[in-house]
Amino acid sequence: MEPLVLVEDLSGGYSPRRPVLHGLSFKVMPGEMVGLIGLNGAGKSTTIRHLLGLMKPLSGTVRLGGVTLEEDAGQYRRSYAYVPETPLLFEELTVQEHLRLTAMAYGLEEPEYARRAERLLAEFRMTDKRSAFAAHLSKGMKQKVMIMNALLAAPPLYVIDEPFLGLDPLGVRSLLERLEEEKRSGSAILMSSHILSTLEAYCDRYLLLHDGRLIASGTLDELREAAGMPDAPLERLFFRFVAPEGDAHGA
Repeated sequence: MEPLVLVEDLSGGYSPRRPVLHGLSFKVMPGEMVGLIGLNGAGKSTTIRHLLGLMKPLSGTVRLGGVTLEEDAGQYRRSYAYVPETPLLFEELTVQEHLRLTAMAYGLEEPEYARRAERLLAEFRMTDKRSAFAAHLSKGMKQKVMIMNALLAAPPLYVIDEPFLGLDPLGVRSLLERLEEEKRSGSAILMSSHILSTLEAYCDRYLLLHDGRLIASGTLDELREAAGMPDAPLERLFFRFVAPEGDAHGA
């Protein structure tokens, strides 16, 4: 089985003189949810920008669905949907118009669009907001629209950055249940979040970035073995790797 994300020896950043990322190599397989974790400034957002094709690698390669951006830009961009940390919507469009715009961009036929849209509106409790303009939505509702647009596209890969900010508990549950369903259907999910307890409960593997380097990766059990901390939760492991002199609990 070919990986949906294949990053090989990636170095990148905003200036060749001061790269932010240093030799990253990792993959994300179909049907897998991978947590991207690290302190603020570790390089998570820069890594995501390279995956999205918004930044050009200084060295190394990024392949999505088997191709680089240079080899086939159309296939590369159609292979993923992105949910950013801060919702980006058109203030003058309604919720339904945002969904329809996404359907057009991904080439969804009308019957399939209608089926998916109605389900998403119901799941995220936005049915009565379908005609509301984005300018009149709360931050949490705007985040729901971004999430619904990604799920509407049903791509092979979801790239999700801090999706829980602004969501109410029911919204968080709806998102996680749908991501589990998408994973079972074969989609790959790369999710960055500071809520480590949630990542521990739902992710299959973890990528731990620190100062632009991948300092640990693997399943929870593999991280425990590498840290020499059997049965430790993800949060304790995280602090052991990024602050080995002593974690937040005095270990």
